[in-house]
Amino acid sequence: EVQLVESGGGLVKPGGSLRLSCAASGFTFDDYAITWFRQAPGKEREGVSSISGGGGGMPYYAYGEAVKGRFFTYRDSAKKTVYLQMNELKPEDTAVYYCAAVARWNMGSWYAGNYEYWGQGTQVTVSS
Repeated sequence: EVQLVESGGGLVKPGGSLRLSCAASGFTFDDYAITWFRQAPGKEREGVSSISGGGGGMPYYAYGEAVKGRFFTYRDSAKKTVYLQMNELKPEDTAVYYCAAVARWNMGSWYAGNYEYWGQGTQVTVSS
């Protein structure tokens, strides 16, 4: 059974940090790029970060404009887990964060319909 399980969400004050985890199982982890999306109430789903598959060589990254320089993603192939390190959090970062996996990653696109596997989401709330 394919699973992507997010964890690490919670309540944090503005300026704080959180690290989200996306644990994968049931598919060949290194063959897939992993992207983090987020969706706030009343807003469209937004691409946050992507990291290419871990099949060797240096990975490629992509970040949404709203998070560049504050959020960083990396993967641990041994643990089949992708992380999203979120720093300098702002109230506008409040959303449900989802990870998703795709075999053929289009680095220039955040189109959610391309993604084959999705997690259930984890809530991040930034508030004083």
